[in-house]
Amino acid sequence: MRRREFIAISLLAPLAMSGGAWAGPASDTVPDGRPHRFGFGERRFELDGRPFRIRSGEMHPARIPREYWQHRIRMAKAMGLNTTAIYVMWNHHERRPGVFDWQSENRDVAAFIRLCQAEGMWVYLRPGPYVCGEWTNGGLPAYLLPDPDIKLRTKDDPAFMAATLRYIGQLAAFVKPLMAANGGPVLMIQVENEYSMFADDVDYLHALAEMWRVHGIDGPFSVSDGWKDLEQRKAYLPGAALGLDGADVDTLGKGPTYAGDAPVWVGEGYPGWLTHWGESAFAGKDYVDTLRSIIRAGYWFNLYVAHGGTNFGLTAGSNAEDDGSQFQPVITSYDYAAPIDERGRASPAYATLRDVITREAGVDAPRPPADIPAGRFAPFTPAAKASLWDALGQAVELPQPGPNEVLFGQDQGLVVYRKRVGHGGTLRLEGVRDYAVVYADGREVGHVSRVTHPAVSSSPDVTIAGEAVIDVLVDTFGHINFGPRLGDHKGLVGPVTFEGAPARDVQAWPLPLDGAWLDEMPALRGAPTRGGVLFEGALSLDKAGDVYLDMSAWNKGYLWVNGRLLGRYWHIGPQQRLYCPGVWLKHGANTVRVLDLHRTEGAPISCAERMHDGLA
Repeated sequence: MRRREFIAISLLAPLAMSGGAWAGPASDTVPDGRPHRFGFGERRFELDGRPFRIRSGEMHPARIPREYWQHRIRMAKAMGLNTTAIYVMWNHHERRPGVFDWQSENRDVAAFIRLCQAEGMWVYLRPGPYVCGEWTNGGLPAYLLPDPDIKLRTKDDPAFMAATLRYIGQLAAFVKPLMAANGGPVLMIQVENEYSMFADDVDYLHALAEMWRVHGIDGPFSVSDGWKDLEQRKAYLPGAALGLDGADVDTLGKGPTYAGDAPVWVGEGYPGWLTHWGESAFAGKDYVDTLRSIIRAGYWFNLYVAHGGTNFGLTAGSNAEDDGSQFQPVITSYDYAAPIDERGRASPAYATLRDVITREAGVDAPRPPADIPAGRFAPFTPAAKASLWDALGQAVELPQPGPNEVLFGQDQGLVVYRKRVGHGGTLRLEGVRDYAVVYADGREVGHVSRVTHPAVSSSPDVTIAGEAVIDVLVDTFGHINFGPRLGDHKGLVGPVTFEGAPARDVQAWPLPLDGAWLDEMPALRGAPTRGGVLFEGALSLDKAGDVYLDMSAWNKGYLWVNGRLLGRYWHIGPQQRLYCPGVWLKHGANTVRVLDLHRTEGAPISCAERMHDGLA
């Protein structure tokens, strides 16, 4: 999904364009289990030889509890949509080389696709290998990163291409019978995402399409890009449907310059927008007039996103400038100001967009399903239970700090570095990725943040008053998901010096947040004296349903409910409330654990029904 400026929107475009006019009767066929011929006519999509109008809305199974999939699909259908676009996040399914998970929890992509079919929705499959999507590393597996010489998204790196072929082979095995030609709902497959925003090697796109062909899927294929980037790098796969991201009607009319007679459509139209940690408010967009003009001009569209969901766990990605500056991690919520909000309810934009789609496209949409109930619990204050400083165990002896992925094979999480100095001076931490708290003899003396924000901005220099044992606790955000810094390493990747001399012979403790150390931490024997404390409390559910846990009284850290990592919280906001689906809660007491990097005393956690009070 594009991360730079929007293309300006023209509301004065003509009402019919040769590239997208709805000439002739259109097919209203639904996926019924029988084979259907989906393909491309002259600048249009066709189903069984008749023009087909794709009215698509995107949602991602990986961001939605499986129990809510059907509800979200029905909400999208009730908007007047007939197609569901799906990103498949490669790293959600293959965390270790060759070890795939297509079954557990919300990873059963085939089941989601079959559910779309059961609800009368076609599917537009967008499996990467790269998806961006504000997802860590753009969906590419972190196991690729320990190799410092790996080159991502290129046919010229054998290791990357071998891993990609293995991934596509896995996907193709269950996607092939789900293609429309075989009686399934999948209309077409996007071979890569926004490649002209990254590189210009068209042969790489050909290689990806060939990977699908050798596994028995010969398209139809699509690509998606921003117009300015396409003009600059011209990375278009000949014959593919051309999705233009953020495009207005005038821009869509230019598409045949590259696509020829292949369809041109809005690959991503933005009814909302993403939000980063530290921004002053939640982002949003008004897409009503834009969508109306696109439909009137006879073009097809995919709303990115109809429903965003949540970046549960450590799945949220980050953005940055091309040189790595202006690092911007994405918040835990992926509400996106979408027409279907994080909890699956109709947002203020839902009714107006639904009205535009049904009126302008002339469709009769079903009524939306009932909302998922909201839950309720009384405020509670978790108590300090353990300290990570008591759970470090055996140190790893290192000649110097470095990337987590290379040194420890660890993706995200925490790392502690320790070094004794014999006198006072300046500790300089360059290349902190992404947040470090510094202690001298157990006393917090400073922090270094990669994020620029008035509340947390800092110098890389931390003053050490005298002889001391220095501990540096390094915390991470998701990997950069867009641009040339894709695949950034985590940890202390830059020079670490004390009084100008490189730090040598350090001790280190890698602390993955899915590691056993969290459950094996010894109980506290007294009041904690520094951050890195694990707190525990009981959430007593008075009323069953979805809840938001208000973390505004806390500082920075991670929140688990009944063993599930909901995600990150941070006092700089704008997000202060983390979503917990009701299906992950039980009536009565639920175990809540909080790992805070700064607090030594617990703080209240209260119940909220919405992500923020500005929502309807």
